[in-house]
Order: sequence, then structure tokens, then C-alpha cells
Amino acid sequence: MSHPPHPVAHTATQVFADHRELLFSIVYNMLGSVSDTEDVMQETWLSWAARHEAEGAAAIGHPRAYLVRIAVNGALAHRAAVSRRRETYVGPWLPEPLVAPLPDAQVPADAADAADAALRAESVSMALLVVLETLTPLERGVFVLHEVFGYPHTEIAEILGRSPSAIRQLAHRAREHVHARRPRYAPDPQVRRQVTERFLDAALGGDLDALLRLLAPDVTLWGDGGGKGAGGPRPLRGRDKVARLLASVAPRSGQGLRIAYRSVNGDPSALLFAGDTPYAVLVLDLTPDGDRVCGIYAVANPDKLAHIDTAARSL
Repeated sequence: MSHPPHPVAHTATQVFADHRELLFSIVYNMLGSVSDTEDVMQETWLSWAARHEAEGAAAIGHPRAYLVRIAVNGALAHRAAVSRRRETYVGPWLPEPLVAPLPDAQVPADAADAADAALRAESVSMALLVVLETLTPLERGVFVLHEVFGYPHTEIAEILGRSPSAIRQLAHRAREHVHARRPRYAPDPQVRRQVTERFLDAALGGDLDALLRLLAPDVTLWGDGGGKGAGGPRPLRGRDKVARLLASVAPRSGQGLRIAYRSVNGDPSALLFAGDTPYAVLVLDLTPDGDRVCGIYAVANPDKLAHIDTAARSL
């Protein structure tokens, strides 16, 4: 004979589910890794469920604040392990892309995972995530909480166990650092899609002249293969170098690939498939005037593409 779920357990599960989207988004933006984010989410759930069972909901008082504090500090604790892995990573490291399914994709409600939920919450672009990698863990945490999610300094101080003045200093340093490397601008999504299509036509067609017209003089190419997929040993900088590499390599490596245009970390981007298997995710960063490419982010490490769901694979 089956028994109904324990009312306390049911309440704990429901409260956690209500905040899962927010928690995943915050942690992912702090770590840039879906797999590590899921680990932190599991640890947050275990801590939450244990305290809820032991003390009850009334003792916790403000579940959202408690859950955010546990998740943020869990993410900070994971940064050391993440940084150690980065030291031995083969080639440039890029964040794991969050790929949105088609708007009209028929996905059962219980099949939607936290990565899709994060895209509905706060999406941080691939380019900004790369800049955030240059911050200290605390600076990144403060930047994400304040600049992305709008938490006031006093609340961040409570979450991190620091004084408000210390948080303001961290926020100032992080903001200055980020804005020096990534001025605030948002290219029109339609322009980004058009430039992405033109870029792929030129690259896969080996059209050197078209690539030279599309690329900014100081363009940088990041090819993240992790030693398992296509990618260079280090970022490649400069229009001539990037254009010549793409014109010589892309036509050969792109033979037989199919292209699907999707939203990746909130920006119109491209997925490349070999059959039904994700081959690479391509994200372009545009100059403020929107007509040239200043950053090319190509994620080809199969480990970072494994979480792309069925809806996103549909062409």
C-alpha cells in the first residue's frame, strides 16, 4: 500500500522547486559550467532538505534568502576545484553554452531542465562570461548578484558574511574591471543573426575576402575543443590570421555539417551538427556599431555539448 509523501518533505521539495530557476542562474553565472552548477544545486538541496526536516519551515523564516546564501557559498567553494581543472585544460576554456529550444518545440513540462529555466531568467552572454573568468571568485559573486540580479550591497553582505563596505569595494573593482574589457552595448538580435549567417557562409565557403570584410581588425577566435574536439592551443588574434585560418580549415572541417540557428546564452547563435550529434556551438560577438565581428567563440568539446537537449537539436 502506497503512502502519501510526508508533508514536510513535500513542502521542502516545492519550495526548492519554486527557487530552482533563480538558484541555477546565479550559480551558473558564477561558475560557467552546467555540470558544476548541477553539483552545487544537489548540495544546496541536501542542505535545505536536512534543515527543513530538522527545524521546519518556520525556523528558516526566509527560504529564498537561505537558499541563495547556501547556493552562492557552495559555488564559491567549488571555484577552487574548477580553477584547478582549468590549469590543466587543453587549449582555451569557454563556458558551457546554454542553448534554448525552439519556441514552438513540444517539450513536456516535466522534461524542461534547469539550463532551459536559466535562459528564461537571467542570461549572461558568452562574451561577458569570458570576462567574468578574469575576476576573483568573490568579485565575480558580487558582480553577478548586484549587476545581473539586482541584489543590494547590504543583502550581498549578509549572503557572503562580509561588511557592506567590503562588498561595495568588491563591487566597484569588479564593475571597473568588467566595463574596461566589455563596454555596455547590446547588438540588435536580428543584426546578430544576419551577421552569423554571413559569417558561416564565408567561413564554410572558404571566402577569404568576405571574411576580411566581416572581421574587425582586433578580432579574437577562441576554439574550445578541450583536446577532444576542434580547437586551437590558444586564442588567435588579428583579422588576417583569423580569416586565413578559417578560410583554410573551415571548408574541410565543415563538410557534411548541418546548421541550426538558436539562442545561446540569450544571443542568436549557431549550432553545428554531424548527423544528430552536436559538433560545435558558435557564438559571435559584434563591435558596438554592430556590423563587424570582434569575437568568435567556438565550443567543440563534446563534454560541454552533452547537455544540449532534444528540442535544441531539432533542425
